[in-house]
Amino acid sequence: MKIIDNFLDNDTAQHIGDTLAGDFFPWYYQNSVTTHFDTDNFYFTHNLYLHGEQSNCFNLIIPILKKIKHKKLIRVKANLYPNVSKVIQHPKHVDFTYPTKGALYYLNTNNGPTFVENKKVGSVKNRLLLFDASKEHNSATCTDAKFRLNININYT
Repeated sequence: MKIIDNFLDNDTAQHIGDTLAGDFFPWYYQNSVTTHFDTDNFYFTHNLYLHGEQSNCFNLIIPILKKIKHKKLIRVKANLYPNVSKVIQHPKHVDFTYPTKGALYYLNTNNGPTFVENKKVGSVKNRLLLFDASKEHNSATCTDAKFRLNININYT
């Protein structure tokens, strides 16, 4: 696990955050955060890259991808966790059952952490977390911001 603060220049970080939090960015409701059995929790996602297909918003994340050493993208999705008045830890999960690298880029600062191998990582604007996405990890909601916003990148 590695944490890189101030990952992008401030203007680029602000542009990505403003776009994802803006009125015209398309978000899609997900009835669970980790599995189909986890129906107590919900959030919104936007697949920027999945199964070789790019969303119309893919170019937005090119500055992040240029700085991550990757051979092949597997999935890139933006996540928006609404404030639900208490910090709720979501169930532990793995992104994929085969070895994959993960990068989590945080777009706003809030008190909803990420847990990777029982280590707590705070959500700090313009922070990048690099980790083994095939090992258990989990997210949480926040209470001190309207939402928790990040981009999850899976790659080899």
